[in-house]
Amino acid sequence: MKFAYFPGCVARDRCRELDDATREVAKDLGIELVELNGAVCCGGDLPEPDPEATLAANARNLAMAQAKGLDLLTVCGTCQFHLSLAARALEDPATREQVNRILERSGHGRYEGGLRVRHLLEVLLQEVGERKLAAHVRRPLGEVAVGAFYGCRILRAPGTETFDTPTDPTSIERLVTILGGNPVRYNGRTACCGFDAPDTSRNLTSRLSASALMRAKDAGATTLATPCPLCHLVLDAHQRDASKVAGERIGMPVLHLSQLVGLAFGIDPDRLGVRRNTVSVARVVRKLEDAEVVKA
Repeated sequence: MKFAYFPGCVARDRCRELDDATREVAKDLGIELVELNGAVCCGGDLPEPDPEATLAANARNLAMAQAKGLDLLTVCGTCQFHLSLAARALEDPATREQVNRILERSGHGRYEGGLRVRHLLEVLLQEVGERKLAAHVRRPLGEVAVGAFYGCRILRAPGTETFDTPTDPTSIERLVTILGGNPVRYNGRTACCGFDAPDTSRNLTSRLSASALMRAKDAGATTLATPCPLCHLVLDAHQRDASKVAGERIGMPVLHLSQLVGLAFGIDPDRLGVRRNTVSVARVVRKLEDAEVVKA
C-alpha cells in the first residue's frame, strides 16, 4: 500500500509529533509514504487565504502526487478540506485549464484531474481494515474512555460522505472499538474548536474549546482523539485558557489520531511524540501498559 504523503505544514512544525506518529503507524502497517518534496501549504493555516492562489497551490500539490501515480494521503482535517475542495473545483475542465496555464508558466507541470485525497482515518478503516488493525493491537485501549473530536472541517470536505456520515459521524468511534477501547459519544463532537476565531476574539476560542472539552468530560470521556492538528492545538495547547472559562481544571489528554493508534499498537510512546503534548498523556500510557497483550 503506497500513498503520496501530504502531512501539511502544522504537522511539520507546531505538531511535529503528528508526523512522527504517522510515520511509525505507517511503518507498523506496511504503508509506504512517498514524500512530496516541494509541496506547499494548503491554505488552511494562512491568516488571509487568497482563493485563487490557494487553488493554484493545491493544484500543484495534486499534480505532484499524480506524477507519482498515487492517491494523496493527509493526516490533517483542514488539509483534507482544502485539498478536496480544490480537487472538486479542478474537475471542471475550464477551471483546470486556467489553473494549468499558471502551473506551466511556473514550471510545475499539469494536473489532469481524478486524483483522490484520502485522510488517514479513511485509509485505516477502508484500506487497512478491521482484521489487520485488530491484529496489530498489543495494548488494547480497554478502560480508556475515548471521545472523538472531529471538528468541523474534515466533515465538510468533499468525499467525506463516502466513508462517514457528516451529520452524525461514527468513524473514530469504530476505530476506537477496533483498538479495543470504549468510545464515548457526546454532543459537540462535530463543533468548531475556534481555531479560526480572530485574535480580537480569543475569548471565543476559549469558550468554544471549553464547551467541547467539558461536554466530553461530563459524558465520561477521559481522553480525546482528533483527526486535525489545528483542533489539537486549541484543545491541548490552549486547554489552560479553556479551564479558566470552565472555572475548573479540565485535565483532558488530547491525542492525535495517529498517536492513539500507535499507543494501541504498542509502539514506544516516545517515538509517537507524546512528550510534546501539553496535557500529560502519562496516565493513559500507564493504563495501556498494564493491559498489554503479549503475543506469541
